[in-house]
Amino acid sequence: MELRKSERSKAKIKMALQGPSGSGKTMSALLLAQGLTNGDMSKIAVIDTENGSANLYAHLGGYSVLNLENPHSPERYIQAIDVCLKAGAEVIIIDSTSHCWDFLIDFHASLPGNSFTNWSKITPMQKSFVDKILQCNAHVIATMRVKQDYVLSDRNGKMVPEKVGLKAIQRDEISYEYTIVFDIDSKHFATASKDRTLLFEGKPQFLINTHTGKKILEWCNSTMTKAELQQKIVECMTMQELTDLYHANSDLAKFLDSEFVAKRNLLNNLITNTSSNGNGTYSHTS
Repeated sequence: MELRKSERSKAKIKMALQGPSGSGKTMSALLLAQGLTNGDMSKIAVIDTENGSANLYAHLGGYSVLNLENPHSPERYIQAIDVCLKAGAEVIIIDSTSHCWDFLIDFHASLPGNSFTNWSKITPMQKSFVDKILQCNAHVIATMRVKQDYVLSDRNGKMVPEKVGLKAIQRDEISYEYTIVFDIDSKHFATASKDRTLLFEGKPQFLINTHTGKKILEWCNSTMTKAELQQKIVECMTMQELTDLYHANSDLAKFLDSEFVAKRNLLNNLITNTSSNGNGTYSHTS
């Protein structure tokens, strides 16, 4: 047992896209994957449970497709992920994970005995699937269908169903498992409902493209911590060094804008002072 300081290491992104049918989840996932592979579509594998929908976008490039037929059990998803990994896939798109949850719901309904206690048989199956996603050595983009969610509200003594937004067709709180969750609407616009990278948190809705994937890849490959970047700012001796530092760590640097500005002003003052004469006034040459 050892206590050590936290450190940032290169990561494999585990993210989810959730939206209604026709919102563009498959296309968005492929564009993200294209960015994550720097345009090398041969490193992308799609596990397709959507009746061949992944083939509709073959014009984007030569990615691989694994058609996963029924039954959509967690075990078969896990086997499919292993096939993709063995083939050398660097990005695995699972389109979609909702079929796995549908399978588990149907399986639970078929079990004899107490419905509540039978969930103890379902939970390990779901967990094995989620663990495979989180632990595999590849970037994973999982899509999830959504449905209208309702709650019962008391209106004049009567319980009336009330719409409260959209809910992913997956186990409750599944979003906790992912680093990023994008909600995609019917017009293909995305917002981040969860974002541990802080790249998209609080940002207005946008259309996902390959640049989105490249930004995520930069975050995955960055090993510099905030404290380390702060120290690097202090050590910069020229404007060029400061500029290069900012661009090399742009995603993290935006959270230290005030420190970069302060250092820039300090360097500008030093440049001004070295251009002046001994009494602090500018020297003039004829």
